[in-house]
This record gives sequence, structure tokens and C-alpha cells, in this order.
Amino acid sequence: MNATDLPRWTDLPRWTSPPRWTDVTIPGGRPVRARLHSPAGTGHTGRGGWLVWAHGGSWQRGSAAEWHPVTQRLAELSGWRVLSVDYRLAPAHRHPAALEDVLTALDWARSRAGAEAVPVAVGGDSAGGTLAAAAALADRDHRGADPERAPLAAQLLAYPPLDPACSGASHRRDPAAFPHPADLRRAWRVLRGTAPPAPTAGGRVLYSTPLDAPDLRGLPPTVLAVGGLDPVADDVLTYAARLRAAAVPVDLVHPPGTAHADLLHPDSKLLPALAGRLRTVTTGAART
Repeated sequence: MNATDLPRWTDLPRWTSPPRWTDVTIPGGRPVRARLHSPAGTGHTGRGGWLVWAHGGSWQRGSAAEWHPVTQRLAELSGWRVLSVDYRLAPAHRHPAALEDVLTALDWARSRAGAEAVPVAVGGDSAGGTLAAAAALADRDHRGADPERAPLAAQLLAYPPLDPACSGASHRRDPAAFPHPADLRRAWRVLRGTAPPAPTAGGRVLYSTPLDAPDLRGLPPTVLAVGGLDPVADDVLTYAARLRAAAVPVDLVHPPGTAHADLLHPDSKLLPALAGRLRTVTTGAART
């Protein structure tokens, strides 16, 4: 996809009033806090589903409140409810704590979406995109043990770091680019500590990165968004190739002039693209 193919803010519909939001506490073995954005207005009726979102921050920083502008815009532009998860942060809570929190939120959203007969997707940006990809894997494996469990409609991943070694050439292309590979490798070590990178819980392997998984078959249709200037671009392109080899539909948004953390900017190129893809999921259209 070329930069000129990306939608502009004015290309996407606006609802008649701004999204409503509320902070919620999701019950479970460990209660999880989250912020729920609900698009208002008649444009939402019968259209949107539930998107469970994990924020960025190198797994050590960030919150649903700090990411409020991003998740509010996603709700406004897509017509989906967006559940932004306040997952536990490293180093106080190492893998798989954050992933378990996202999975708790995903189960909660699924129970509500099922009553409304609307789709559920998972997504995130940067470190949150990594968590979302790992959650989609764990959810797929759970569904393997429970065939009645509804599959996810999509995973939407904005520039997720996926290679703990940062071995791709894109990590070395610009020494001044963010995130620097040394900092990113350090963040991976803080997240994973000395425990196995893929512990087992409840009969499921909880991967810290989907690149560790030997089999990607059965994952939901995937939207991958990463700019050409982003150091993690090769991580994302590698994942796209592996997904396609596993017969998973992939929609790759890869504009050449976009850097990391694009969703945090008011003039983001990638955020309206993701919102547009959510609208495509809503109408049942498939992308390959």
C-alpha cells in the first residue's frame, strides 16, 4: 500500500456525537481495569463490534488514560466499542502477567458481544501490538479445546516489536530512529526476565511473541500496520510472510514515510487506516 492510498480523517464517517467512555473493572481471578469507549449516535447502530486494545510503552509504561486519544479516535472513526486494557507492567509484573490481563479483558468483551451478536477483535500498538498478537494465539489455542468458542474476527497490530534479538536489517538502518535496538532488547529482557519465554497456563502456551509459535494456522484475519521508517518493520514483514504461509489472510499497511509511534500523533496515517479496516470487518468483507 502506498502512502497515497491511506485514508484521510475526512474520508471516514463521523458519528453524530463523540464517543462516550467509562472506566470499568473486569472481574476475574485478578480484577483488570480498563477504559471502555462506546461510539454514540445513530451511525453506530447495528454496525460495530468490540475491539480489545493494548497500549504501547515497552511493556513498562503507559495506561488506558494516556492512550485515551488513540482509543477514542478508533471508536469514533470505526463505530466499534474499544476496550482499552490497563494491563500489569514490567518489571513489577513480568510475562505472562500482561498477556493474562488482556485475555481476561478479551473473555469479558466476548461475553458481551455474544449477547449482541457482534464480532470481537483484538489489537494494540507497539508493545501492545505484541501482546495482542500473543493473545490471538492463546485464544486460538483455547478455541481448539472448546469448538463452541467463537473465533476472533480480526487482529489489528500497529508496529509490534516481535523479534527479541532485533536481528532485522530495519533495526540497523537509522541509528537515530526510535526505538533503538539496544533499548528494545533491554525491554524484552525486562518483560521476560529469566522465566521461560512461553510458559504454560490452563493448558495453553502463552507466547511472548508469535514468532516463537511453530504453527500460525487458524489465526484470525490480520491487519498489520508499520511504516517504512520504523525499526520494527522487518519484524512485522516477517510475521506477515509467516501468516500468509499459514493461509491466514493478511492486510499489510506499509507506507514508506511513517515512523514508530505514529498512532500517538494527531495527524496519524495509520490510525484512520486501522479504523477503516474495522469497518470492513463490520460489513463482513474479507481482505487477503
